[in-house]
Amino acid sequence: MEKRTINKEAIIAEYLTGDYSYRQLGSKYGIDFRKIHSWVNRYKGNIKPKKAVINPQAVQSLPTEVKQLQAELRKAKLHAEVLEEMLKLSEHLTGIELRKKFGTKQS
Repeated sequence: MEKRTINKEAIIAEYLTGDYSYRQLGSKYGIDFRKIHSWVNRYKGNIKPKKAVINPQAVQSLPTEVKQLQAELRKAKLHAEVLEEMLKLSEHLTGIELRKKFGTKQS
C-alpha cells in the first residue's frame, strides 16, 4: 500500500460527512481508528488536548526576543509590587485611604 500523507482535517471532514465510520477510515488511511476518534472529539471540543510537558532544553532555545519580553514582564511585576507596598505604607503612615473603593457613591 502506498504511503499517503495524512491530513487530519480531511479525515475529520470525511468522518463528519457521515459516509464512513472510524474503522473504515482507519483501514482506508492505515491509522488506528481510536486516533481518528480522538481527533474528531478534539475537533468537536469534547476532549481537551493533553498538557504539554515543558522541556528545559526547549526553554533555553527560545528566541532572544521572548527572553527579553520575559525579563521585562518580571521587571513590570516587581515594579507593581513595589508600588503596591508604597501605597500600603503611605496609607498606614498617613491614616488616609488612598485607593478608590468601587461601588461607593461619590458626591
